[in-house]
Amino acid sequence: MKVFFILVFSTLSSISYATEQAEQLFNQLKPSLYQIKLIDKASGEKSSIGSAFQISSDGIIATNYHVISNYALHPKKYRIEYLDSQGNKGDLSLQSVDVINDLALVKRDIEQDMQFFQISESAPHKGEKLFSLGNPHDLGMIVVPGTYNGLKKESFNDRIHFTGSINSGMSGGPVVNKQAQVIGVNVATSGNSIGFLVPHDKLVNLYQAYLKAAPESIEQQMAEQLMASQNKLISTILSSPWQEKSLGDQSIIPVIDVPFIRCWGDSNADKVDALILTAVANCSLDENTYLSSRFFTGSMEIEFRTMQAKDISANKFYHLYQQQIARAGSGNRAGKDNVTEYQCHHDLVIPDNQAINNKTIFCTRAYKKFPGLFDVLYLSASIDKEKQALVSHFTIAGISQTNALAFTRKFMEAVSWK
Repeated sequence: MKVFFILVFSTLSSISYATEQAEQLFNQLKPSLYQIKLIDKASGEKSSIGSAFQISSDGIIATNYHVISNYALHPKKYRIEYLDSQGNKGDLSLQSVDVINDLALVKRDIEQDMQFFQISESAPHKGEKLFSLGNPHDLGMIVVPGTYNGLKKESFNDRIHFTGSINSGMSGGPVVNKQAQVIGVNVATSGNSIGFLVPHDKLVNLYQAYLKAAPESIEQQMAEQLMASQNKLISTILSSPWQEKSLGDQSIIPVIDVPFIRCWGDSNADKVDALILTAVANCSLDENTYLSSRFFTGSMEIEFRTMQAKDISANKFYHLYQQQIARAGSGNRAGKDNVTEYQCHHDLVIPDNQAINNKTIFCTRAYKKFPGLFDVLYLSASIDKEKQALVSHFTIAGISQTNALAFTRKFMEAVSWK
């Protein structure tokens, strides 16, 4: 019993100390914390809220891109407003963005130098205690303790895994260490105290680039970032190993050996009454780039489905086969204001080095505000076996024509019969 009381007392003391630490940090930092609102000019009402923090004495404030995304795309419709710890309100001007890392810099007009957050010069160590600050659900600024768990392993663009409760409205708020130095920016949550942060070095890069030369056009800046990001992604994928893997009894499919593309499989091998035996492999890039609530890009989805008829006719098999092909669709969200209609090209393809004949559909739709970028949909259906088929399908969002053709060529050559 004595040991039990010692453990309880020790735990309570730790909690009390952590709470006291959090309160001290909050009181120290709150003059440089903000709530940000995006105000619809016509209605005068807020359309989104988030958090932000000052990073320079002259009024530069950091937040998430997604907090101010509607203004970035429609500056005539919205204005950006801040609310500080003293209850003061005012307008902010958008200075620079990083859509890939979900960051933005806005500026408050000031008459004299102000307090601001110091950004850490190094990354935390695993298990280090951190403190997330923000405005959850429009309830007022709070501080949430948590733990640094390193970078998310399956992410192409770096994200910190933070064990702590990041809630809606805390997006764009800072996460600091015990020395009150920023080590990351709140960006997303998966619930159950699993949060994700943008690493501090991404913010440093954005701010230093802004100091050298502010962008002449936010839209042009976004276009350049999207183009550079897809070049980096596709280059990495094409230069990585593509392993051969069997799917079903007769098909050979590729598996791209990179950690940020994850695959799952399924089949109906346990269904004795199935008319068609199927085996499916799905692979996807476990992230995307947020441009607006109705427009996402940067995603990739790949699917292979092998089908083999049991006790049905070739005509019946072909009918069920056609139903599977008709289900293919775009892998990302985009509206008519963002993209054109799909333009499709149908063809019969027989790759030189593979014993498989395919009927293919290759579709593209162009981005209206970001010239040179497209969403691509590819569907290939084998046609050289009477009661056996392989459907290969991929979608890539926000890719250049050159990269789309290079990926498609390698993809087609990697699919075959045994």
